[in-house]
Amino acid sequence: FTSDLKRAEEIARKLKTLGITWSCNAKANVPYETLKVLKECGLRLLLVGYESGNQSILNNIKKGIRVDHAREFSRNCRKLGIRVHGTFILGLPGETKDTIEETIRYACEIDPHTLQVSLAAPYPGTELYEQAEKNGWFAPEHLVNNCGIQAATLSYEDVSAKYIFDSVERFYKRFYLRPRPILRIMGDMVRDRQEMRRRLREGAEFFNFMNKRKEEAAVEA
Repeated sequence: FTSDLKRAEEIARKLKTLGITWSCNAKANVPYETLKVLKECGLRLLLVGYESGNQSILNNIKKGIRVDHAREFSRNCRKLGIRVHGTFILGLPGETKDTIEETIRYACEIDPHTLQVSLAAPYPGTELYEQAEKNGWFAPEHLVNNCGIQAATLSYEDVSAKYIFDSVERFYKRFYLRPRPILRIMGDMVRDRQEMRRRLREGAEFFNFMNKRKEEAAVEA
């Protein structure tokens, strides 16, 4: 939505006339001035694909985002009171144990309101799929297992598919089991009963999902 800043601002001003709050997808490079306009026009939440905290990996996937710019963007969103749902991907080309750790630390540093961690998915027909075939990165043949859970299908010289898969759970724990996210979630629940119900439901779904991941990993092992 924010690829064309002028257009995004024009649409936001039209939305303001409707008196609604809204959210949208955005890159982590929107300048403060545009963020301010969007916030004043009813923006509540941005869904942002940070993907990685390592600049070389971002360059490998042609993300077109600099890590330092993403840091500044995140600070600006916090100043303006714009919530951010950050998404990250583990197992992209160039991934190592060190870059996974770097991305986890980065996520904790920029501290989006919520986050989602996915695994790199080399779907047929994509550049990633072609790279994986050419370089012999493929591990198991399936992208999704029998339970509908995303599988780690890529492995590299310095990091196995299993390590990448297991790092998803480690990522979530390192991020959410910190004082700030815990207090943030509790605060949301106390202020809004509907938010409390939603958070409790999401929590139950999350733990059920993580248990299924563990069970599937044990079966495959």
